[in-house]
Amino acid sequence: MKTLRTLTILALVWGITLPAMSQGRRLRELRQQLPEQKTEESRPDKQTPDKQDSQAQKAPTTGQVFYVSMENGSNRNDGSQQAPFKNIDKAINEAEPGARINIAGGVYFGTLNIGFLESDKPLKLYGSYDETFSKQDIVAHPTLIQPDNPSARTSRRALLRFTRDVAGTVIDHMVFDSGERNAYHASEGVVEGVEGGRLMMPTESPSNMNSTVGEPLVQFVSATTGGDVIIQNCAFLNGASFGLQAGHRSGTFTVRNNVFVANKMAAIEIYGTCAQTGGPGVMTSCGDVEIANNTILFSWSRTHDFLDMGYGIRIMTRANYNIHNNIIGASILAAIDHTRFNKDEWIHVNNNTFFVNKDKDLHYSPASNTRLRVDAKDFEDLEFASVSGNKNQIPEQLRVCKAYLEGYLNARYSEEVDFDRNSPANQWRAALGMNMQGTISSEATMFANKYPWKEALGLFGNVNGAGAQKPVSQ
Repeated sequence: MKTLRTLTILALVWGITLPAMSQGRRLRELRQQLPEQKTEESRPDKQTPDKQDSQAQKAPTTGQVFYVSMENGSNRNDGSQQAPFKNIDKAINEAEPGARINIAGGVYFGTLNIGFLESDKPLKLYGSYDETFSKQDIVAHPTLIQPDNPSARTSRRALLRFTRDVAGTVIDHMVFDSGERNAYHASEGVVEGVEGGRLMMPTESPSNMNSTVGEPLVQFVSATTGGDVIIQNCAFLNGASFGLQAGHRSGTFTVRNNVFVANKMAAIEIYGTCAQTGGPGVMTSCGDVEIANNTILFSWSRTHDFLDMGYGIRIMTRANYNIHNNIIGASILAAIDHTRFNKDEWIHVNNNTFFVNKDKDLHYSPASNTRLRVDAKDFEDLEFASVSGNKNQIPEQLRVCKAYLEGYLNARYSEEVDFDRNSPANQWRAALGMNMQGTISSEATMFANKYPWKEALGLFGNVNGAGAQKPVSQ
């Protein structure tokens, strides 16, 4: 006899219902039962250096400035303002450590459509200039790092990756978008008014295009040597594996006044990579991470069952975090994930706005085998270094793509199981001691669909005093 079982695992409903009962007493009782010392979970991609400097790396100084224009440049030019290069990677190759590169608006995806940019030295990348390099405006003339799908045939890397020295790096007024490179399903997860269907996994093979590249939009690999880094006034869209992922060895890593929309796994993940000191069980702080005045929306899970990741900000180990004045909404799981056992006394969460995060505003594990789900209104019961001014409220001025929002609010994942233990095939398998078989089909009504990049840029400055404000020229 054939049975059909439908399991609906996730339903997102418009509106916010905050539980009236505080988790404070429960948390304090739980903490009393737990050992004071925490241990760090291992990272499969973590690399421990042989030697670590106690001080942050110093930024190199140089007066070198290059200019890039896709429209008016040539890679045979000298890169001056009057004779700019055509491609960003040409300027990167010519630049000395610490050089500034000014980039005019346009769509860039590397010389000969290589599809990515990479640097082993610290640089200051300033985008979204007009063709005279006198005005900088990410809305009027954005610099887009936006490779097309054909580039994914052989070039399967992060859109921008730093591999070694980074002290003094600045990324400003740039748009990173994988929406044209990703593969989206033609018929599954289609939402009316949104281009394409659900995001296809890197392991899926589309018939008419290259598969999705499962790499972050911007990445600082674990082996980078440390130092101060600033990422500001940028937009991160449609990342198939993190919007920004960074290893941080020393100094201050600043992420401020950016827009993150429709990124998978997490919008921001920054983890410490310095050497462990002080003996077993003692966690070392590698440096500071400031995440401020960002607008973070529609963070999707790792897989389309909506159960694994899907965070706005993921707090990792070995760093002091200062998370403040951000707007974080519409995360498939939680706005902030603090389950990697970083020290509570290193965590500052203040004056953030949270809304419509499916599984509470914070995931928090005070010790192994525990996971608390906490609303913003209960944050002050947490024993963080500082936690105040956080609120759960939908910003009335926030302008998002309405079709995308509608699809997100109605997103569902379902499975259909077709299994008949009395079928002749299964009777024969059972007689021979073999496992019986059935079929499972799954469907997501929406999963990491492409968000329109032009509408994302409209998120700058539409909520006064919260989230990303209108970028200021640098």
